[in-house]
Amino acid sequence: MVAGIDVGSLYTKALILDDQKNVLSYKIIKSGFAYDEAASSCLNDALSSLELDLHNIAHVISTGYGRARVSFANEHISEISCHARAAKFLFPEARTVIDIGGQDSKVIYVGEQGQVLNFVMNDKCAAGTGRFLEVMASALSVELGDMGPLSSRSTRDVEVSSQCTVFAESEVISLITAGTAREDIVAAIHRSIVRRVVAMIGQLGKKERVTMSGGVTKNSGVVKELERALDTKLLISREPQVAGAVGAALIALGRVQET
Repeated sequence: MVAGIDVGSLYTKALILDDQKNVLSYKIIKSGFAYDEAASSCLNDALSSLELDLHNIAHVISTGYGRARVSFANEHISEISCHARAAKFLFPEARTVIDIGGQDSKVIYVGEQGQVLNFVMNDKCAAGTGRFLEVMASALSVELGDMGPLSSRSTRDVEVSSQCTVFAESEVISLITAGTAREDIVAAIHRSIVRRVVAMIGQLGKKERVTMSGGVTKNSGVVKELERALDTKLLISREPQVAGAVGAALIALGRVQET
């Protein structure tokens, strides 16, 4: 058995894979301040559900924002490579990967063997990320998980044009003050995220087919807006938030099989 750990800025994910590439267990917890502790706790939770411990794991690969802080990992590998490998495993036909995490977003071109052909990444600003959505949800006093269903009730197009989280929050507050319906504001926030992703894809050019991963994938409003903007049906796994951990575990399994 092997393990992949994706230490994101907001959430840490751990996943256990057997030698037949079957997912045996996975866990998702908040990352908090101490990334190494979060990684250890998350992996232990995943292992305890199988009544196992770290001694049963042949190889551990960490990825994500805090990957270098995982002291017990055998290797630290970029999330770009891990998401590409996961895309190949989950959706062999996928050639473009959109990953929107807590602190950054990225678009990756994937080859037939799951290799990274090209990518573009937004890691300088929180706009268009999970953190961006958290700030907007707080400004609107709505639960993060309610934003998708809420936006589906929008009946009027309004604009949140700023690409900066701070300025976008000011725009949202101005819309609230003007009496704009909450659902219309949420829909505008989703369109703002989609515009940024589409601009990133524009730097590479879209290749069919497209898969989406990361925690923001759980927001149905963002998914629908992206599908509309790209004129395609996105390929989405049952638990898109653990895609990075899936890729890390697959690479770990490859290391074990090589030796």
